[in-house]
Amino acid sequence: MGGLRGRPQGAADTPAGAGFADPDYELSIDWLDTRERLRKARAAWHDAVTRSRVLLVNGSPRNDGTCPGEISKTHRLVQLAREQVEAAGMQADVLDLSLLTSGYRLHIHPCKGCVSTAMPLCHWPCSCYPNHSLGQTGDWMAEIYERWVAAHGVILLTPTHWYQATSTLKLMIDRLVCADGGNPDPTRTHGKDPVQAKAVEEQGWDYPKHLEGRAYGVVVHGDVAGIEGLRRNLCDWLDWMGLLDAGSQSRLDRYIGYYQSYAGSHEELDRDEAVQEEVRNVARSVVQAVQLLRQGKLAAPGERLRRPRPK
Repeated sequence: MGGLRGRPQGAADTPAGAGFADPDYELSIDWLDTRERLRKARAAWHDAVTRSRVLLVNGSPRNDGTCPGEISKTHRLVQLAREQVEAAGMQADVLDLSLLTSGYRLHIHPCKGCVSTAMPLCHWPCSCYPNHSLGQTGDWMAEIYERWVAAHGVILLTPTHWYQATSTLKLMIDRLVCADGGNPDPTRTHGKDPVQAKAVEEQGWDYPKHLEGRAYGVVVHGDVAGIEGLRRNLCDWLDWMGLLDAGSQSRLDRYIGYYQSYAGSHEELDRDEAVQEEVRNVARSVVQAVQLLRQGKLAAPGERLRRPRPK
């Protein structure tokens, strides 16, 4: 019997089957189910008849079900972007990460950093959860991976917390490390065997980019400081994963109510019609990029160049 090394008892296993390096090695049924949903989502993403889909990620932890029971500014900006996506005839898929703070038993468990031992130890999709012995179940990332794969475009909208991404957004970002170089075949490492994983990487690993080829936009807002750094960080991360920016108007950082009271920040957003239009332009830029990508008219400069340092 195989099974993912170190994976807790209580998780059902089954032989991996055809298409894996070791078809007799047992893998988690949960993992195999997620993998199959990603395979179907990717097939639909490639299909020319599939309706274009834009994933709108709300990075705020606040909503009307949390303290202080108020709709966040980020939520309002998401709606502006959503209207533009839907007006173009595309499907707007809103991923509201604020549900982590208000949803019943909804979790994104933290990344364990398997990649720092060896890249092939980090499986695509992540195989670290569920961990039944520790009660680490109900991991939302199984669904989130599928939504990223299905998207032709992605727009991140987020406030700035202490010069950085919100804790909810960072949880998702860290767990997407497996999308950038992750191992789609855990039987090659017989689960979480570090010796085997290191050997596989040293033999030559191609660091597959599982989400490349999607267009992206970013909206970062704040009230005092830190927006420029966060916007750069998010764009650099998306660039690194092989997503394509949708042009200069798709990358936005703006202060809303700069050094003004928090109490009046929503009214300040109402008055700032320019920033509202800029957010719409982010969405319009992504929509245009998705259209061009799906028509085969938009390519990233240098995409055919061989990387001397793959990683």
